[in-house]
Amino acid sequence: MTAMIHVRPASERRRDFARWATGHTVKLRTVGPDVFAVPPHLFVDVPEELLIGAIVDGHRYRSPLEDEATGTPPPGPVDQPDVLVGELVGVPGVPLPPVPDAAYPPDAVLLPVAPAAEPGQDGSTPDSSGGNTFACDRCPRTFTTARGRDTHRRQAHTED
Repeated sequence: MTAMIHVRPASERRRDFARWATGHTVKLRTVGPDVFAVPPHLFVDVPEELLIGAIVDGHRYRSPLEDEATGTPPPGPVDQPDVLVGELVGVPGVPLPPVPDAAYPPDAVLLPVAPAAEPGQDGSTPDSSGGNTFACDRCPRTFTTARGRDTHRRQAHTED
């Protein structure tokens, strides 16, 4: 399904907009009592004076012709800084910077600093399974489960 642009022309321009809409080989349809569904490739061909005061996809259409009639100056360039600088929050492997005291509410109770874990206490060593290791009888590798050893033997030592 193609996306349509919904245009609700101003009441004084509705008849002229309908005349323009029905003047095409494929006539434009209405989707409400005063709303037209316009294909995007035809929207660029709508005469500017028909869109003055219209609501297009829920937003008021701002026409350059309308701005000239009311004396509104065109929008200027957007003010942006020349250089954008990001804030360095943390680097992997480096401790995070301390949190400022202003970040905590007045009644906050700070937690004590946890001692650093010693190697082998975090459960990441292969001996965490209770010391049971299963060695491959064809190479020097060891495994924590018999299933792992058997899978290794089937995949790595297929020549036997």
